[in-house]
Amino acid sequence: MTRFICAYNEDEVKSYLSTIRADIDSILVSYAQFDNDCPERLASAMRYSLLAPGKRFRPTLATLALELCGGSREKIAPVAVALEATHTYSLIHDDLPCMDDDDLRRGRPTCHRQFDEATAVLAGDALQAWAFDLLSSRIEDEAIAARCVKELARAIGPSGMVGGQMDDIISSNGSCPHVACFDSDRTLDTDPTASSYDLLAKIHRRKTGALILCSLKIGALLGGASTTVLSTLCEYGRLLGQAFQIGDDLLDAVGEQANLGKRVQKDNEHGKLTYVSLFGVDKTRALLASISEQIKDALSDVAQVFDVQGCAFKAAYYMADYVVRRDR
Repeated sequence: MTRFICAYNEDEVKSYLSTIRADIDSILVSYAQFDNDCPERLASAMRYSLLAPGKRFRPTLATLALELCGGSREKIAPVAVALEATHTYSLIHDDLPCMDDDDLRRGRPTCHRQFDEATAVLAGDALQAWAFDLLSSRIEDEAIAARCVKELARAIGPSGMVGGQMDDIISSNGSCPHVACFDSDRTLDTDPTASSYDLLAKIHRRKTGALILCSLKIGALLGGASTTVLSTLCEYGRLLGQAFQIGDDLLDAVGEQANLGKRVQKDNEHGKLTYVSLFGVDKTRALLASISEQIKDALSDVAQVFDVQGCAFKAAYYMADYVVRRDR
């Protein structure tokens, strides 16, 4: 069987994605208004982190999935805000001194540095709760709203993002500040063994991949996706999430702080289990390139289902190349 290859114009795709990102930025500003019962300091911290310059990767994926399935972009607003709010909450908490202890995020002081630790914790908590409020109250179809709430809760819960974060801390050789009760049996060798790789894949499937996959699922649900299409987008999302994390590991090892807007070499300092620590830079790049091709194959398998000449499909295909080439 001849493999389908999508020919796309990179400038055209980037323009399309820039339009989506601009729309999302505008939606975030319009939604980030809180009533008088929300203390102004809390509202300021939430807006500071939510509206900071970012890729808007997760709401963009939801938009692509929606449009791939024939849905109208006007439906995406509450989902886009909920996904970005959830992602932002996770970044705020990741940056805290008791977690990764970062001073810089998206080129600006982290939330707890700009305000204080207590305010940062509460801002993250509030953004998470607000995300579920938006999904449950701003999606007209109640059945779809309930499904979206369920998908997001599972993606970020104890068996999803938070569970992955916990295992990430445990696998950091005890170097994470303020975490004292480690099981010594979980200390990992730095040799690229199957067991270490399996644990790493399990961590990142939840910590990073779950919300990326969820973004595609929710967008597809809004677009009325069939079971076949949803299954395909799930495979695409699973691979894209893995590739995105591999790229993050590479950028932390060899990226530039000016491009990333955050400190680099953190993983090595914390003794974290990463693709680079297991395989080295060159083999990690080769692995990323291989997964990029698998991402394209996932879309190619159902190319006949989608409008392959549409911007949404071309952008989804382009993402397989983007995860390899990105520098931030």
